[in-house]
Amino acid sequence: MADPLLLRLSPSDPAQAHWLAVGNAAGPESGPLTLAAARLGTRPLIVLVPGTDVLLTHAQLPSARSSVKVQQLVPFALEEQLAEDIDTLHFALGRRDGAGRTPVAVVARARMSAWLAALGAAGLAPTALYADTQLLPANPAQTVALLERDAVTVRPPGGEAVTLAAEALPEAIELAQADGAGRGLILYASEADWQRHGAAVEALRGRFEALQVQRLPGDALELFARALPAAGAIDLLQGPYAPSRSLIAGARAWRWAGGLAAALLGLHLIGQGLELAVLHRREHALEAALTEVFQRVVPGATDATEAHRIMVQRLAAARASAGGSGFLQALGALARARRAAPGVQLKAVSFHGTAATLELDAPSVETLNALAQSLSAQGWPAQLTGGSLAHGRFIGGLHMHRGR
Repeated sequence: MADPLLLRLSPSDPAQAHWLAVGNAAGPESGPLTLAAARLGTRPLIVLVPGTDVLLTHAQLPSARSSVKVQQLVPFALEEQLAEDIDTLHFALGRRDGAGRTPVAVVARARMSAWLAALGAAGLAPTALYADTQLLPANPAQTVALLERDAVTVRPPGGEAVTLAAEALPEAIELAQADGAGRGLILYASEADWQRHGAAVEALRGRFEALQVQRLPGDALELFARALPAAGAIDLLQGPYAPSRSLIAGARAWRWAGGLAAALLGLHLIGQGLELAVLHRREHALEAALTEVFQRVVPGATDATEAHRIMVQRLAAARASAGGSGFLQALGALARARRAAPGVQLKAVSFHGTAATLELDAPSVETLNALAQSLSAQGWPAQLTGGSLAHGRFIGGLHMHRGR
C-alpha cells in the first residue's frame, strides 16, 4: 500500500487541518480541507481527530462470536461511567487483550457527523479515523508527554493517554505515576511551547529519575507519523460509520470509476478511429473494383461516372425497344441458355437494335456451341464469331439476334 496522507483536523474548525504526506520529503502543510484534497492523489487518507473529544477506556465484556453483539453490549457496560445519554454516543472497539479487557473509544455522534461532513464536503474519504492522542508514542518504562499550546497529553507506560490543561501538568504527571510506573519522563514540545511551559516542567524534574526533552520542529504530525501503522489505535470508523456504509465512503470508489470510464472512453475512441480507417480503405477498394467492372462492360469509358451514364442510357434504350426484342429479353434468353451450358461466364456484351454481341469465357468450344443451340431454340439464332484457348479455357465471341 502507498504511504498515507496523515491529516489532523483543527480542534476549533473541522474545515481546517494540518497534513503530512508520509514518506515525502516535503514537510507538514496547513490550510482548508479542499487544499488537502488536492494533495491527496492516490494515497490512502488517515485522519486524526482531537483527542480531547474522544474518551479512551476499557470495558470487561463477555466473549461473543459476533462483533455486532459486542457492539450492542458495550454501551450498557460503560453506562455508569458516562454522563451523557448513551444513545447520543458512538462506541468503537479495539482488540481484546489477554486479561479479557476490550479497549473502547467513546465520542459524541454529533462530533463524528461534523467531522465526516466536513471531510465529505471537501471530497475526502478517510481510510481510518483515530484520536490523535492514540498516536502519541508509548514507552514500556517511561511516561511520555506532549505539550501543545495550552494542553498537555500524558501517556503512562501501558496506559491510555490523558489530556489536561497545560497548567495542570503536575496533576497529569501524578495521574501517570499513580501505579508507581514511569519514573522517567520523555517530553515532546515545540520551541514556542517550551518557552511558554518549560519552567513548569523543570519544576517537576525532581519527580523523575530521568527527564528527556525532545524539541519538535513544528506541529506534532511528524511525531504521530512515526507511530504509523497504528496497530493499537482504535479506528473510529465502525458500526454506522464504517466506510462501506458511510455516505462519503464512495468518494474514492467514484474516483476509480471515473478513471476507468475515461480509459474505456479512450479505448472506444481509438477503436472507432481504427474502424473508420478500415472503412475508408474498403471504400477505396470498392471504387476501384467498380471502375474496373464499368470499363470492362463499357469499353472506352474514361471513368466510372461516364460508364454509369452510358449503361443507364443503354438500359433505357433497351426498355424502349419494341416488339419484345429488347436487351432485357436477350439477357433473359441468355440466362436460360446457360442452363444447357454450365460453366459459361459473360465477360462483355453490346446490344444494337435486335442483335447482341457477347464475349464469353467457357470450359470448351463445345460448351459455347451448346449455348448457341439453346439460344437458337428460344428464337435467338446465334453463331460463334471466333475464339482462342487461354489457360485451359475457351474465350470466344457469340453473335445473336432476334429471329423473325
